[in-house]
Amino acid sequence: MTTEESLDPSDCLGSLISVVSFDRQDLVTDLLTEADLNTLKHLARKGTPENSLRALTSDLAYLEAWCLAGTKQTLSWPAPESLALKYVAHHLYDAAERARNPEHGMPEDVEIELRARGLLRTVGPQAPATVRRRLSSWATLHRIRGEKGPFASPGLREAVKRAAKAADRPRIRNSRRAITRNVLEDLLETCGDGGPAALRDRALLLVAFGSGGRRRSELAALKVRQLTDEEAVPADPTDPRSPLLPCMTIQLGRTKTTDAEEGTSVKLIGRPVDALISWLASEDIKDGHVFRHIDRWENVGEHAMTGAGINHMIKRRLKIAGYSAGDYSAHGLRAGYLTQAARDGIPLAEAMQQSQHTSVQQASEYYNDAKAELSRAARLMG
Repeated sequence: MTTEESLDPSDCLGSLISVVSFDRQDLVTDLLTEADLNTLKHLARKGTPENSLRALTSDLAYLEAWCLAGTKQTLSWPAPESLALKYVAHHLYDAAERARNPEHGMPEDVEIELRARGLLRTVGPQAPATVRRRLSSWATLHRIRGEKGPFASPGLREAVKRAAKAADRPRIRNSRRAITRNVLEDLLETCGDGGPAALRDRALLLVAFGSGGRRRSELAALKVRQLTDEEAVPADPTDPRSPLLPCMTIQLGRTKTTDAEEGTSVKLIGRPVDALISWLASEDIKDGHVFRHIDRWENVGEHAMTGAGINHMIKRRLKIAGYSAGDYSAHGLRAGYLTQAARDGIPLAEAMQQSQHTSVQQASEYYNDAKAELSRAARLMG
């Protein structure tokens, strides 16, 4: 009997519901069809990362609700191109034209129904990134079902491109400000009391930044078995006689852009290694999760920090350091790594190897921003 066959479907459904926030668990039991649930159970059995499964569940529930409200029918598989185009027309539209013509964009009755379900909170057209993500999830679910779908059609791609321009919404990054080296140093200054939380947070901040701006999901999932001590390396790679720094390899396993089988790894060198070793030694952590939940009484638990917990910790440290927490998030460490690399003159390809970005276009945006800050052309009236 295979692993997949030996799993109880009810256990898979329970696992699926567990990744949906408590107040949205009705999405699984109310909106999704039996076929939808079978698809998501398949994903759960295949070991899909929790964040990805949560996003796919939420996106599928939204699509089902929208389709029911807009067509009075459940989603069809494969979806016709006309249905995907209708989705684009309902979510990416010209706000100015909508003000003149109420029939432009999403029909009012569809909007009312989605708002009543708590699925639609934005006013006006949705962000192009949100629409593209849901189309991508829709395409992924088609592939899992063995269906092709309309998502590669030139007509749909062109419609999304033109509709995104008409929506005229500026792209907003996950973190408005990057946590660059100077901000990071201020955060580390708040971790000086020597308690368990201070040791953990100092190690987490340094590891996140030093390993290329790791995502909070990767930090939450990091386990001791993914760490390998290496021979010390010269501080100056061009001078073998320079002081030696501790070195460690982190096996990333499955990430947002890679599979576990790819064996992706990054190096950790210097202060981040020292901080990580100090944290692990202080709590005698030899296996299991690296970054663990700590309660208000400084008791260290067995369970890992959650992604939300990591974000909360960073915002708390920002407030202590005197920053506006609303301007930053955990993603600011990832943005900060690339921004700092650009300021320090590190080639983009070298920085991407450490950050594990797969999109040159996305990574280069941080480089372009950093170059603009240093540009003499922007200082003509300075």
